[in-house]
Amino acid sequence: METKLILVVEDNPLEVALTTRALRHCQVEHDVIVAQDGSDALDFLFCTGEYAQRDQSQVPHLILLDMRLPDIDGLEVLRRIREDEHLKQVPVVILTSSSEEDDLAKSYELGANSFVRKPVDFNAFTTIVRQLGLYWLVVNELPMTH
Repeated sequence: METKLILVVEDNPLEVALTTRALRHCQVEHDVIVAQDGSDALDFLFCTGEYAQRDQSQVPHLILLDMRLPDIDGLEVLRRIREDEHLKQVPVVILTSSSEEDDLAKSYELGANSFVRKPVDFNAFTTIVRQLGLYWLVVNELPMTH
């Protein structure tokens, strides 16, 4: 069975820990890469900077993307993903604490596959991340070109 690659783009260390912990319970073989800001995420995705030697054929199966990031925000990261021929079909889930309707609309306008507001409650947050992992890595089917 193929190991699935998940890119978590999140600058809050506590939420990174909660997310990776919840993803461990997805019952699918996976590796998690964490990018702490938009620049780091783009370097990973486009094999630049510290990731210049990374195998470009390893495209994430899922990107969990926070909107509020230092340096380059999540919407700009999403825009660049959707402009790239090799990345445009990768499922991107906006996982954010934003309650702004404009953020929701802009996310879908730029091609997000899902927009999920982070619950404040620890257990609810863990449950949502686990469900996202199960859906996008097990239930959802991607084209063979992915």
